[in-house]
This record gives sequence, C-alpha cells and structure tokens, in this order.
Amino acid sequence: MLVMVVALCGPGSVGAFGEEGALDPAQPKGVTPEEIIQRFAAKEKEFKTALDQYGYRQTVKVQTIDGETPDGEYQQTFDVSFDDRGKKVKNVVFAPQSTLQRIMMTEQDIDDIENRLPFVLTSDEIGEYSILYVGQQQEDDLHCYVFDIAPKQIEGKKRYFQGRIWVDDKDFQIVKTYGKTVPDITKKKGNENLFPKFTTYREQVVDGPYWFPVYTRADDTLHFSTGDVKIREIVKYSNYKKFGSNVKITYDGKDVEKGDPGKTPPPQQPQK
Repeated sequence: MLVMVVALCGPGSVGAFGEEGALDPAQPKGVTPEEIIQRFAAKEKEFKTALDQYGYRQTVKVQTIDGETPDGEYQQTFDVSFDDRGKKVKNVVFAPQSTLQRIMMTEQDIDDIENRLPFVLTSDEIGEYSILYVGQQQEDDLHCYVFDIAPKQIEGKKRYFQGRIWVDDKDFQIVKTYGKTVPDITKKKGNENLFPKFTTYREQVVDGPYWFPVYTRADDTLHFSTGDVKIREIVKYSNYKKFGSNVKITYDGKDVEKGDPGKTPPPQQPQK
C-alpha cells in the first residue's frame, strides 16, 4: 500500500458569503494598505485572545475521491472545552474507523485541522509574512480589502499559511481565507506529506464584535510522485460557548461585556 499524506481545506459558500464580485485593483480611499494591515492585525490579536476563551464543537470529514465517488473516508467530531483549572481540553465524541487507503492522516494534518485552518494573523506575526494589497472585492453583503500573503522564509519545522485573505472594510477583521499550509513535507518516494488548498469562512455567530470560523472546505488534487489523489475535506465549527473566567477581553481599546452566547446552530452548508 502506498503511504501518502493529506491535510486541509478548499472553496465553498456559507452564511454571509453567497456571491463574489469582481476584484477591483483600485487603491483604497481614505486609508493606505499599510494602515489596513496594521488595523486588521491589531483586531486579529484581540480576536485571538477572545477565541481562547471559547469552547466549541469541531466536525471533520476527509474523503478520497475516485471519479466523483468517495472511496475512503476519515471522520472525527470533538468538543473543545475547559477543565476546572481553565485549561482547554479535547473530548472526542465520534470517531469511526477510518477507511482511507490511498492516503493517511499525519500529525501535521491533525495539528493543521485543530490549530491552523481558522488562520489568524496578529500584529505579533505580520513581520513573518510578505503582505501584498491586491484590491477590493464584494463578498455578498461584505465589502472587503484583499491581500495576498506568504511567509518571508521558512524557519525550522514551523508551519505557515500561504494564500489570500479578505478583510471586512468596517470591522477590519479577516472574514475569509483561501490558501494552504506550507511547507509540504517530502522525505522520500512514497512518504510525502502534501497539503491541499482550503477556504475558511467566518461569521458573527456569537454575541460580541468578532468573526468566528464556521466552515472550511477543500476540493483539491494532490500530486504525489506515485500518482494523483483527489480529496474532499469539510470542517465545521459550531456551539461556541464562552468559558466563565476573569480574563478581560478588549475591542478597540474598550472592554467587551461578557455574555452567555449559548448554543449556536451549525453553519448552513452550501448546496452540492
């Protein structure tokens, strides 16, 4: 059996994202691209602090596709919550036996699923990336600034995001990402760890000012030295709940009031 490896996700449409307008390369009015970068990176840092205070459910499905028919599948559903010391814990609630044969899930795949698909680019991290303003684009009812980003250099075993981000022009937050985690890992023939392109969407699914990841999708073909493998992957995020702690969250320099968002319904899936 050929051992080949896969990670994460690609295009779909959900919630606030239905129709995508043409990309307008015009420069923004009243603000420079550099100012936009500084503003959204600061907001992303605030969001990352807020996200660390929420538990949620994550549902993962990875399939290999032969023609148009799935011929192998990996599934897992787990809840992220907090123990009595406030430490995040993962509890797997559904994990049937994998039927994948042409690929296998690796440590990097699982780590990407849990930590990198909802890509967050904070003011602490923008120095690691080359960030290029490419224009403005309408994403259904959202008007967005669009940037292409790539790591300036790869250091050690650290993993990065490479692709495109959409930043809402009102909240100055990332609301959509499209790209892949890098680098691919190739040790020898038959032992290649390749990662597909994915799209992640965010929505304002809980009370408060932040855009949370709700849906990630990948439809891509991975080009291994031993042959191509078409994969499909869907990751859903739901049931966001704030942990009752004394951590103070700020937004635009002001305290955000704590609330109990309760359970939120899972995101609406795009029509297949």
